[in-house]
Amino acid sequence: MKKSGNHRELSPKELRWECDPKLLKFKTTEEVKVFHNIIGQERAIKAIRLGLELDAPGYNIFVTGLAGTGRRTTIKSLLEEIDKSKKTPQDKICVNNFKNPDMPRIIKLPAGDGRRFKKDMEKLISELKKEIPRLFESENYQKRRTEIVEKLREKEKKMARKLEEKVRAEGFALVEIQMGPFVRHDVAPIIKGKPINIEQLEQMVIKGEAPREEYDKAKEKRKKLLAELEELYKTTKKIEKEIKERLAKLDQELAEPYIDEPLSELKERYENEKLHQYLDEAKESLLENLKLFLVEKKAPSSPFPGLEKSPAATMDLFLDYRVNLLVDNYEAKGAPVVIENNPSYKNLFGTIERVPDQRGAWHTDFTKIKAGSLLKADGGYLILNAIDVLIEPGVWVALKRTLKSGVLEIQSYDPLFLLGHSALKPEPVEIDVKVVMIGDDRLYRILYIFEDDFKKIFKVKADFDTVMENTEENIIATCSFIKKTCEEEKLLHFDRSAVAKVIEYGVRLAGRKNKISTEFSKLVDLLREASYWAKKEGAKYVTASHIEKALEEKIHRVNMIEDKIKELIREGTIMIDIEGEKVGQVNGLSVIQLGDHTFGKPSKITAEVSLGKLGVINIEREAALSGKTHDKGVLILSGYLRGKYAQDKPLSMSASLCFEQSYSGIDGDSASSTELYAILSSLANLPLRQDIAVTGSVNQKGEIQPIGGVNEKIEGFFDICKAKGLTGTQGVIIPELNVPDLMLRDDIVKAVAEGKFHIYPVKTVDEGIEILTGVKAGKKKKDGTYEEETVHYLVNKRLEELASKLTEFEVGEEEKP
Repeated sequence: MKKSGNHRELSPKELRWECDPKLLKFKTTEEVKVFHNIIGQERAIKAIRLGLELDAPGYNIFVTGLAGTGRRTTIKSLLEEIDKSKKTPQDKICVNNFKNPDMPRIIKLPAGDGRRFKKDMEKLISELKKEIPRLFESENYQKRRTEIVEKLREKEKKMARKLEEKVRAEGFALVEIQMGPFVRHDVAPIIKGKPINIEQLEQMVIKGEAPREEYDKAKEKRKKLLAELEELYKTTKKIEKEIKERLAKLDQELAEPYIDEPLSELKERYENEKLHQYLDEAKESLLENLKLFLVEKKAPSSPFPGLEKSPAATMDLFLDYRVNLLVDNYEAKGAPVVIENNPSYKNLFGTIERVPDQRGAWHTDFTKIKAGSLLKADGGYLILNAIDVLIEPGVWVALKRTLKSGVLEIQSYDPLFLLGHSALKPEPVEIDVKVVMIGDDRLYRILYIFEDDFKKIFKVKADFDTVMENTEENIIATCSFIKKTCEEEKLLHFDRSAVAKVIEYGVRLAGRKNKISTEFSKLVDLLREASYWAKKEGAKYVTASHIEKALEEKIHRVNMIEDKIKELIREGTIMIDIEGEKVGQVNGLSVIQLGDHTFGKPSKITAEVSLGKLGVINIEREAALSGKTHDKGVLILSGYLRGKYAQDKPLSMSASLCFEQSYSGIDGDSASSTELYAILSSLANLPLRQDIAVTGSVNQKGEIQPIGGVNEKIEGFFDICKAKGLTGTQGVIIPELNVPDLMLRDDIVKAVAEGKFHIYPVKTVDEGIEILTGVKAGKKKKDGTYEEETVHYLVNKRLEELASKLTEFEVGEEEKP
């Protein structure tokens, strides 16, 4: 066999990026200057600024990115800058519509005027409650009222006396007949000096006590007199109506100055055409309902305890003249910024509340109309969580409609309430609000593709990155962030060594040595926990040891499953060989993600090759345990084998691949190079080293491609080797392109420095197979054959034998018949 030469191993310096202490020109964070700049999100900041400052329809903002990257903080910070330069928006009041009570009016007033106008109207009604009754109790009013009544009553009396004289002259008398609670007037003939009713006279005629002619005459006269009496009734009703009208006119004439003067003052104080129209209608209504002032004056207090709380006792007689202050910007400065954490229909668009009375009946009025976040944010900005908006019934459709039209309609919406709708329909309100919706990129793409209106109303996308460049400027900015967090959350300050460890942790989270994570929520969690452990020790400052302690404890809280798996491997229940050599068997590396914890786990991958035409059989796929990406990786292996060995002969083999002791789904192509090594080993009958684990994706040309989770994979295999005992030969093969991603633990770096563990970067399959077998891979010669006693020579030779045997077998099968 041709032995392979030495292969490159990574040095300890290549395994981890360390923060240069020279960049940290301070002893503790107490000395660090705090900057309030937003870190590492230049692209997103530009997009948000455009959306906030461009005043055009549809330029609302959809913010994407992972939670914890500072999306809300950035938005708030930018809004604080813009908000100071913008004008404070108007107040919104809701008032009664006297002409159409079912459609209350919503009026916009300058900031602060809404509160003032409400107080002015309350003061007006309060003053009128005093002045109007006083007016009606005045001597002048009573005199004029008496004059009107007496004058018309005298006219009525004269007509009655005249009719009464005529009745008497005709031999009749006016009599009163009691009919239940009512009294009716009638005309009765006078017989023998006494009035009797016409029916009695008829009986007298029948009995012969009176002549028929007298009865007929009396009947005819009575008919005429009754007609005149009816006319008198009609005239009397007209007089009564005239009395009421003239008294009402008198009331209005005398009360008008008391009402008109304060209303005129209000018109002068508030320059608003719509408000002036309301005041004119209010004046007309007050003059028509002056009796309300007398009713309230005479309303007795209830002598029964608790009755004063009844609807009748608590009814506001002057409700129609109240002012419902929907949005009060009295103390606001600049544009409002509203963060709606619970965007239900009611909270977002407002509602019309209903209240029950003692009888259980539901009722409402314009004072029960409540503003939602959209109306409160008018003239400013509204921040929403996208997923919350989409899951709330009716909210997304109404939000689209509102943003497209720029008009808000307040209505009651309760899909679970049978009588949820109210007859009230407030006037639509024109609003000008910028909506900032926070979600993830996947949700943005779904809405953009499937929602036609979405792209019209959210024209700005602000994408928050999870990483930033690992530069001196960003390191200093991160130090400032640490100082700011310590001050805001009352944490212990961090010394230089602790800050360096925090920054290194940020690089580890980023997954690249030249990047730092912008998932600041995770960094803040580390700062809090490190400060906690430092306080437990009674330390004055947080040091590097406290950072390490916090990280260890954080992992220990969530890695129980990882420990259980390692225990099973140590005990041999999960069979993993870390010593010796075996044909067709290699240790692959996978990553298990549990949401709150990610760790690497070695897996035994085996391959068996036989005569056949099935090619590479993926046992995981046949068992329905393989994902699409893993299936693709296995198919790529077939492409590599055809390209490498099947140019002069058919690929006459069946090779089965298996992840041993795997009973759950497998996905990803990071084990494709590992599977290829197992197939090549089985074909060449060359044993593979079991003390080396492998990770890396391969393409059809045999190039090793980078994979994810390289740090966790290396650490997972190292922990198994360490638990079973380091031999000094163990190690891992990784893609060369993953070297910039390495941020390994200090104990692994130390083991590599001491020669107890080895990490080999490879670019091609040939480099990897040489490390695993110790045999040269071999190059193809000009005649299409490979160098003798190399891996490819042995594989090619075996495939030729398989092809030849398959041909002989098929010919033999044909000759048998």
